[in-house]
Amino acid sequence: MRLTVRTDLAMRVLMYCAAHRKELVRSADMAHACNASTHHVAQVVNQLSALGFLKTLRGRSGGVQLARDPAHLTVGEVFLQFEADLPLTECFDEQGNTCPLRACCRLREAVSNAVAAFYASLECVTLQDLVCDNFELQALFATPRCVAGERRITRQPELEAQV
Repeated sequence: MRLTVRTDLAMRVLMYCAAHRKELVRSADMAHACNASTHHVAQVVNQLSALGFLKTLRGRSGGVQLARDPAHLTVGEVFLQFEADLPLTECFDEQGNTCPLRACCRLREAVSNAVAAFYASLECVTLQDLVCDNFELQALFATPRCVAGERRITRQPELEAQV
């Protein structure tokens, strides 16, 4: 089984928001931390917002934050929203199934049971489980903050004296 890039990015975005639970976060910061394009992050944020996982606030001081308590948001729920409509193999695609074995194949049931077990195991994992006390994740998602009035100044390399 292979997850889509969109599902992977959705989980990264949710983990980032959970790690920054008390603040509004910007899509650009999430994109940087998740090693993704701002365009893809914006698409995923829109979908997560439409599904009720995120709240968005537009404007200059806007941003994104979790709409739900991470203790009550399961990985399985997110995966089902992003992956449920994707057929795992041709035999799960009711319209496009051309497999000549479909009338007698027992593989479909075995795979179906495996997929159900996969989602059931993810229903036991919450977003809070992924981020709570995960100090390495917190360090990866840390965003540098400037003190009010402080500006970052990039030093220019000194020119070598020509002899």
